[in-house]
Amino acid sequence: MKQNTGIFVGSFNPFTIGHDSIVRRALPLFDKLVIGVVGDHVSKPDIPPATERMKAIEDLYKDEPRIEVKPYYGLAVDFAREVGAHFIVKGVRSVKDFEYEREQADINRQLTKGEVETILLYSEPQFSSISSSMVRELEHFGVDVSDYLPKAHK
Repeated sequence: MKQNTGIFVGSFNPFTIGHDSIVRRALPLFDKLVIGVVGDHVSKPDIPPATERMKAIEDLYKDEPRIEVKPYYGLAVDFAREVGAHFIVKGVRSVKDFEYEREQADINRQLTKGEVETILLYSEPQFSSISSSMVRELEHFGVDVSDYLPKAHK
């Protein structure tokens, strides 16, 4: 039996309530959703190790057997092929995000000759201003960011 698998990829530094919303809303579409965490080779300053970012996400979804968390290196379409996924899930907060993701989806479709499709999920309105970089900046200035980070689901 063929498994319907999607991927959701990012650096997730940190994994926010906006990311969690996308995962929760995408999950019913798939038999399996693989969350791909950008590996340690990225040239982003002060990024925690991939294992640390992965552990936080694994802990969040420990009771959801359809979610798997893995590191990835390189192109998202190569990661999709590696895990047997035919769909890339992306979250979109704004027109700017939409244009960027539309271009990426077009290139990914060309690279895979249509074997990997992108699914865009629009941000829920209450999460449209939340980004990992915003959370990091608030944290830098001593603001309690716990409201922007997901809690374990029951």
